[in-house]
Amino acid sequence: MRRAILPLVALLLASCGGGAPIDAAQQRLLDRMRQAGATDLAAARSADGGMSVGGRLAGREFGVAVPATWNGGVVLFANGYSTPGTPVGMPPDPIAGDHSGGFLTAAYRDGFAVGESAYDKWGIGVKSAVANTMRLRGWFGKVGAKRFYISGGSMGGNITLALIEKYPDAFSGAMAACGVTAGWEEEIAHLVDLRAAYNYFTRGTDYALPGDPDITRNGVSPIPPAGLGFARPLWLYWQMRRMAAPIAALFKAARADPHGREAKMVARIASVADADADPASFAFPILTAMLGMDDMRESFGGLVYGNRDKHYASPLLDAAETEALNRDIQRNDADPAAVAFARQWYRPTGRFHTPLVGVHNPHDGLVFADQATMLRKRVIAAGNQARLFQLWAPSQQKDIPTTGLTGWAHCGFTPRQAGMLWTTLNRWVETGQRPADGRY
Repeated sequence: MRRAILPLVALLLASCGGGAPIDAAQQRLLDRMRQAGATDLAAARSADGGMSVGGRLAGREFGVAVPATWNGGVVLFANGYSTPGTPVGMPPDPIAGDHSGGFLTAAYRDGFAVGESAYDKWGIGVKSAVANTMRLRGWFGKVGAKRFYISGGSMGGNITLALIEKYPDAFSGAMAACGVTAGWEEEIAHLVDLRAAYNYFTRGTDYALPGDPDITRNGVSPIPPAGLGFARPLWLYWQMRRMAAPIAALFKAARADPHGREAKMVARIASVADADADPASFAFPILTAMLGMDDMRESFGGLVYGNRDKHYASPLLDAAETEALNRDIQRNDADPAAVAFARQWYRPTGRFHTPLVGVHNPHDGLVFADQATMLRKRVIAAGNQARLFQLWAPSQQKDIPTTGLTGWAHCGFTPRQAGMLWTTLNRWVETGQRPADGRY
């Protein structure tokens, strides 16, 4: 009985969407969407006369928005990393909550349809994200789209590079913002080195992290134990607060006494791990590793990064301190099969044919700026500079939840900057003229 009712509910939603009824042309477009293979469609007419549509393709949720005057172009967006334990769903209107920070909204205003697909899993999901985004692209082609752009932020920047390198003819232009554009070995190395250095220098102090100190595993669980009755969001919030508390206390003490013990601890951790001495640049990577290492190991089939042979050093340490650090810091080995999988999904080569606009902040609290510089080096090595245009956007300080501190934002871009990125990419594709290098 329930299965018989659901199509009727979807039809009613498609007819009214909770707002003004869709018009005849939009109903015909909705019919084409259904004929192209979408199910569970629910449409809503937007205040600007366009239409948002949520549904499923091969069981995966998607959301698209089609402007009132559609030019036949489509801009897709690849979402970033989601903390294990959080929902995998997709909102039906990609404009209302614009995960791109304004990139999709700018494209929509220029007459482009925009869309996103859910991934198969939380955490690291590059392989399924590539498959699901290409499925959405193919479906849009059956609906009548003529030209495609791809964009993504954070993990979505890695997905964007995977798409344009694996499918060189699928997209006319691409944009990667604050992305893992060098690869997962490099990104996870930052997470592991920072967590290991933090553990070493705070061992036995009030600033030590809670939970399991093993850098190869989660420090705490992102999912509440069965039977405790915790809702997942509340549990995850509590765990994040637990982990952030000692980091915040360390930075507050360091700032209270710039020449004291805590200030020296912060400086040494940052120097050894090659990180900014900034609370967000400590908290975001460490929390990601403590909540996500089990998922990373499962997703890649083992440990992607090993520090067994790494020599840790810092100009802030003398010879005896350096020897003690390298003797006592936790060591681990990478799994060759996991490294191979991570390179397949995905370590960019710099050899792509699609015009790519890349943007990063010089200080990013989670995906460090060397991801952008490493991509540029690979592009230059491949002789492919003509297809890459990189920008550096001013770094932004933002509040760190539950701590009372501010720090470098991850993906710190304004809607205006996101709109400029779209205009820059679209003009490049339309005119064939690569933009001039610079900042904005």
